[in-house]
Amino acid sequence: MQNILDSVDPFIGTMATDLPPAQGLAATWWWPKAQVGNTHPGASYPLGMVSACAYSGAYPTGYGVYRISTEGQPTQLYERNQASGFTHFQQSGTGAIRKYYNYFRVTPMIEPLDALGTLWQLHDEVAEPGYYAATLDTGVRCEVTVGAKTAVHRYTFPESRSARVVVDFSYGGLAIEHGRTVPLRAHMQSLGRGQAEGTLVMEGVPLSVFIEADTPDWRQLLWYDRRLVDGGTRLDFDYIRRTTLRPFGLILMGPAVAGQTVELKMGFSLRGTEQARANLAEELGLGRTRFDKCRSRTRKKWSSSFDQVKVDGGTPARRTVFATSLYHSLIKPCFADDESPFWPTSGPFVFDICTMWDIYKTQIPLITALEPRKGSALLESLIRVCEEEGNFPIGYRMAKGADRFFRQGSALAHTALADGYLLGLDGIDWDWALVHMQDDLRRVYGEDFLEKDIAHPITHTLDLAYGYHCTAVIARGLGDRRLGDELEQRARYWVNAFDRETGLLKKSTYYEGGRWNYSFRLLHDMAARIALAGGDDRFVHMLDGFFGYGQPPVRQLGTPPFADEYSAGAALHRFEGLNNEPDMEAPWAYHYAGRPDRTAEIVHAALTYQFAPTPGGLPGNDDSGALSSWYVWASLGLFPVAGQNLFLVNTPAFATASLEIGGNEFLIETIGHRETPISSETGTPSAPQFVQSATFNGKPLDGGFITGNELHGGGRLQIELGPEPSAWATKVRPPSVSDRTDG
Repeated sequence: MQNILDSVDPFIGTMATDLPPAQGLAATWWWPKAQVGNTHPGASYPLGMVSACAYSGAYPTGYGVYRISTEGQPTQLYERNQASGFTHFQQSGTGAIRKYYNYFRVTPMIEPLDALGTLWQLHDEVAEPGYYAATLDTGVRCEVTVGAKTAVHRYTFPESRSARVVVDFSYGGLAIEHGRTVPLRAHMQSLGRGQAEGTLVMEGVPLSVFIEADTPDWRQLLWYDRRLVDGGTRLDFDYIRRTTLRPFGLILMGPAVAGQTVELKMGFSLRGTEQARANLAEELGLGRTRFDKCRSRTRKKWSSSFDQVKVDGGTPARRTVFATSLYHSLIKPCFADDESPFWPTSGPFVFDICTMWDIYKTQIPLITALEPRKGSALLESLIRVCEEEGNFPIGYRMAKGADRFFRQGSALAHTALADGYLLGLDGIDWDWALVHMQDDLRRVYGEDFLEKDIAHPITHTLDLAYGYHCTAVIARGLGDRRLGDELEQRARYWVNAFDRETGLLKKSTYYEGGRWNYSFRLLHDMAARIALAGGDDRFVHMLDGFFGYGQPPVRQLGTPPFADEYSAGAALHRFEGLNNEPDMEAPWAYHYAGRPDRTAEIVHAALTYQFAPTPGGLPGNDDSGALSSWYVWASLGLFPVAGQNLFLVNTPAFATASLEIGGNEFLIETIGHRETPISSETGTPSAPQFVQSATFNGKPLDGGFITGNELHGGGRLQIELGPEPSAWATKVRPPSVSDRTDG
């Protein structure tokens, strides 16, 4: 099996969804959300603090051509890809989360400073993990690469009497309505000899930079309001408002011969300029040009990450989509050890856990599997955030405030903590974690749940009941049986969320979905959930209707504004495919009803028709890697049930695959595997394959699941495939709480 790093295409997902027409089951799914991946092709470091990319101001990463889009096909802000410079700290695949970073814009110019902000067309774009390049209309070739806490820019100029590199310290956010981020305070200093430093306070967070430029014969000046500050070496702004903000920054300028290159190194920190300088010195050293060294080191880091996931077989298109999905899964969250601006001690600090309500299902289990130490650091950071701010975050950005996304979900960190505890992750004080988990269950919607045994929006009832279950797991594991039983008793109140007449969730308000989309979540007691719906047959019948079996193709949304298209689509109560994440685990609900063949059909349809190796090859927002990590797990024939230390087994998309987990190899082998193209390669639909039998480490695997400990411990999962459904995993079901004799 070979490393698939060279198959990565960072441009996948950067443009509006443009997939071949779906056929069969996939054609019956309805997409309510924005049909665009919202990814960017910029240079990124695996789970690093920094990214760097061409900046146009478009939604939502700063790269590209689109306006704000939340439903349907996005509308364009620009007609072509262009940039006014290159920025850092881009989001990856997110949708509407209010504010965006794009700080410290760097612009190579051969025009006067007054031209700063001009959008130049991008030509000859190139991107690979850790590297991005493009040529501007002006003829300047621009290249950027990054380290964990650093960025390096290299600009190759045409002949010019006055070439310049401008760093705009004042600019942040997006060029859309309400998209701009204004610094509250700032200071910067020119240190001479190509060096400068500064700190901005953005959204309550101090972000510092140390700059070193390879421009020995060029002038180095500060500028304010597009005018040079001759002789000035420091600018201080103690109180900035939107009405008083004028642009300011650093300029390096001088003559350039054709082909002359200039390098600019930048070290970043959330703890001041001294630490920013130290980060730059530690990663790249000071005093010499370092672009190629940084690019090479980051490439090796990406290669090391990709060495942990290998596959054999697969068509070229399938391998490209799989490799890029793995790449997108490892861009966020941002791990910045010893960088917390909110507490002074050393240790892990993690931000850009932007869409916790999506990534807790698939991406966090993937990160924890590939890098258990990172998984442990993430949990420790979440605990520390809770300790400092009073609650576990539902989403956590490089911005002050851990309660920003509380409406989206409740108690989601509890799932990752329960998995971490059961996996035995090191470095966590579990007694202290349990204290915070209990306290967090009482906040916001948790008060209603405590008083009334139900909370609205109704999905929070499911969240909180699940959070109680996850907390009970840790309490019992730590020996507090009484507390564990009390918590588990409250975890049973998930039933209060359901209407027993319909077998669906009760009428309520829903975040990005409806009650059908949330009714098939994988709960901690799926046996009781299926019984509530009327048993296996009725539950499967409900699922079949949800997934569109026997239904005609649907019409997808076009561009806004919509007439009756949206209400007609919503009235279908249909699976949203991978366009939206609330029901992303629903295909695996069939496992609990003894129909893994249905899971195989749905996952095969999604992998075949909803992804392609093209810029428009994603069906919806990648949401920080949630969608991409779903694709990785589904292609491996696995699905993590977050919070339950459980992985469901399904038909793999590759003949052979392996995962390296903490030094242990988990090998997935198939017998009878048939290569199937994806829709972008052929118009002929391919039939799914079904598991006939399976063994784990040579012993029969009669149920369609393994534990997280078995996955992390390594071993050999061998799966025999065939063209027709079999009796495999129809009798032995994945575990449920009510299966336990101890209650």
